[in-house]
Amino acid sequence: MAKAPTFSVRTMPGFGMVAITTFVLLYAPILILVLFSFNAGTSISEWQGFSWRWYEAAWANRQVQDATIRSVVLAFCAAGVATTLATMAALATTRVRPYRGRMAIYMMINQPLMVPEIVTAVALLILFSAIRVATGWQGLGYLIAAHAAFCVPFAYLPIRARLEGMDLTLETAAADLYATPWATFRRVTLPLLAPGVAAGWMLAFVISLDDVVITEFVKTAGQETLPTYMLGQLRRNITPEVNAISTALLGFTLVLLTTFFLLTRKRR
Repeated sequence: MAKAPTFSVRTMPGFGMVAITTFVLLYAPILILVLFSFNAGTSISEWQGFSWRWYEAAWANRQVQDATIRSVVLAFCAAGVATTLATMAALATTRVRPYRGRMAIYMMINQPLMVPEIVTAVALLILFSAIRVATGWQGLGYLIAAHAAFCVPFAYLPIRARLEGMDLTLETAAADLYATPWATFRRVTLPLLAPGVAAGWMLAFVISLDDVVITEFVKTAGQETLPTYMLGQLRRNITPEVNAISTALLGFTLVLLTTFFLLTRKRR
């Protein structure tokens, strides 16, 4: 009996051309940005020779230094808070018996992914403004809380996926050997969950580091982050220094992704 042909999207007419066009549209602008970060002149559209001039300018720029440090600290703290909350939420929605309302909780956790970011930003602005008026307290904590709230679903998804793919056998065996729930989590569940937690933290860190909209609404004077600094420069005078900063951020992200890939591959 002849075997029924299987469907494959790769055999459809024009698939190769569509794939090539998609990759060109995605990566050509990035390659142009990287190229012009080495431009010797001040133009971002006319090549005037190779130079490290704008990297040196960005490195020596005190505003860039302060904004970079603030962005990294903010992303590190927000990713830590978001990953902790996401891990607890993932455990509460996967490692329990089915209960009424679980899907509603799942939808609420992922609400920031469905609601336009500008809506979340305005809501946080109103909330934090009321808290500032009531308490008089100013600080980076508002930005950390705002970024953490927005990053929770990004950390939650890989952690939940990891938990759903984990076998309950080892945890059940630990319980049979009279391990307490905390001991089971610390010695069995968490080591197995570590790749998912690392993926969630990394994703939350990158999202926080890159955020502009929420930061622009929530931040106060003296709380400029690297993305908002770059946005301000684009409004004033565009130079290849912005390209150099963007390329450095791109390189940092690639290093982070490569490191995570190597670590998780070794763990597997």
